[in-house]
Amino acid sequence: MEIKPQAVVLPKETDHLEQGKYGPVFPRTPACYGFTIVARVKPGHADAMRQYGYALAEALEKDPYLLAPLKLHYLRWVLFDDDTRFMYQGIFDTDFDKYTEDAVALFSKAGVSTAFEHLEGFPEDWRTNPEAFVRFVREHHCPSFIEYGEYPYYTADEIKKALRIKSALSEMLDQMQ
Repeated sequence: MEIKPQAVVLPKETDHLEQGKYGPVFPRTPACYGFTIVARVKPGHADAMRQYGYALAEALEKDPYLLAPLKLHYLRWVLFDDDTRFMYQGIFDTDFDKYTEDAVALFSKAGVSTAFEHLEGFPEDWRTNPEAFVRFVREHHCPSFIEYGEYPYYTADEIKKALRIKSALSEMLDQMQ
């Protein structure tokens, strides 16, 4: 079976999209689902944002599966404009609203904060008010207009399974030599 890369152009207007609990349900693309958030960093909070990045990396060293419930492919965090603005870009396997609700549940259960607390306008009651969290994310979302996938529509679990099979096959072939 040949896997062909694909791209999809997303419409600027979202009125025709199915409406979910919090707004339009963006379609799954060859890159799966995702969003890009751009927001202002609270004055003087850029270093705290970076420290949160270190803390998250350390937490993932202790528990590599900490973020597994989010079904992530990848995340990218960027501070720019002299550390006054922040971009959060994520690609994942669930729709926009489910990802955000799952993130609130995960952070609340783990008793950890979110880097978003360092952003202007982020709701202080986000732990008990997932709707406010989702509203903030949607208000700061900058939708993409084209998405490309080298291995289109494959979930993170499918990719990990294929890599486990490849590893087992390689090990088996090594043992046969």
